[in-house]
Amino acid sequence: MRQDPPGSRPRLPRLCPICDKPAVPRHFPFCSSRCKAIDLGRWLRESYRFATDEGLEDEEDEPEGR
Repeated sequence: MRQDPPGSRPRLPRLCPICDKPAVPRHFPFCSSRCKAIDLGRWLRESYRFATDEGLEDEEDEPEGR
């Protein structure tokens, strides 16, 4: 059993970002290959978005003065 240094906080188990079960090393940061595949599908369907300051592409193509 691994001992943490005195005065350190105990390490909390990492949870799967899909189902909140404890993550396992083989599929880290997920708990299973199923959750890993669900996450990949979300990326491929563009379900995840990053906020940016950029405008929409359609707005860039419009002529000035409208």
